[in-house]
Amino acid sequence: MTKKTYTRIIGTGSYLPPQIVKNSYFLKHEFFTPSGKKIEDKTNEEIIQKFREITNIEERRYVAEDQVTSDIAAFAIDEACKDAGISKESLDFIILGHNFGDITEGNVRTDILPGLANKVKMKLKIKNPACICHDVVSGCPGWTQAMIVADAYIKSGFWKRGVVVGADVLSRISDPHDRDSMIYADGAGATVVEAVESEEPIGIIAHSSRSDSVQYASLLTLGPSSNPDFEGDELFIKMTGHKLYIYAITTVPGVVKDSIEKAGIELSDVKKVFIHQANEKMDEAILAGVFKAYGEKEIPEGIMPMSIRKLGNSSTATVPTLLDLVLKGKMEGQEVNEGDYTILCSVGAGMNINSIVYKW
Repeated sequence: MTKKTYTRIIGTGSYLPPQIVKNSYFLKHEFFTPSGKKIEDKTNEEIIQKFREITNIEERRYVAEDQVTSDIAAFAIDEACKDAGISKESLDFIILGHNFGDITEGNVRTDILPGLANKVKMKLKIKNPACICHDVVSGCPGWTQAMIVADAYIKSGFWKRGVVVGADVLSRISDPHDRDSMIYADGAGATVVEAVESEEPIGIIAHSSRSDSVQYASLLTLGPSSNPDFEGDELFIKMTGHKLYIYAITTVPGVVKDSIEKAGIELSDVKKVFIHQANEKMDEAILAGVFKAYGEKEIPEGIMPMSIRKLGNSSTATVPTLLDLVLKGKMEGQEVNEGDYTILCSVGAGMNINSIVYKW
């Protein structure tokens, strides 16, 4: 058989910021509706309890005051390179998926000059001028989109090894008067990828993507605070939650199914589904939708690892962080073995969806 080039993960790393923020942190917040009306018919205890029931988020991580996105991305990359047993100088590329650049404490303005991948290269002191830097801004699917870019890089034959990292600091771009602010978290996850020649498919063997912007670009945007008396002209994350939920549960399953079909495997071959950690009920509905598309009702126990309860939604960082935790045995009852087929999937602003079939 003829050997082909595939993209294989050889190391993973993640960074969980130091501040653990429990739901009780929001008890003293003043919450407003999207129309600017103060919520007075429910107590904060009731709002938080309802939020917990829907998302299953109990706590999340925030960065330290002196940290920014490029810092935590560098930490995750450093760990991934150590895990891979490689020198950072051997990297041909750094691809960084993020959404808001570097945002310093107390200043909502984004800093992407230079690009974050370049800042990371500087912070890691990588001197190799042949190591190129590439930022990807694609909503929550930033890391999955960056993995697809990396796969194209490697299969082109121009580059052999690189690192893909997803990192975001959402705590500084969320509106303190918006109930959705309880969803958002900070974090970074990285994967070192390299070319491998193989007669049998290995690593990234298929992927499927779609973008629905004409109808759905407005579901996740930046906008003013929900508090009409908020002083300042800052823009914060604004999400049309219910419509986004409906879009995700009706659209993502088809993209996942398409990626599985492209890979030439059966649903029963899939051992794990690593999906963006946005809302536990939404993820469960998406997974049920995938199985329904195949006429299956029984979902194998433990097929979808979840980290959202303790880590919240760190956007581009959720999938690579979850992957790193499972691969390193840090999630009880979860493991990935050689030969396993897994799905790496995310949905978010754009609206963008990616689903990757990966064989270990």
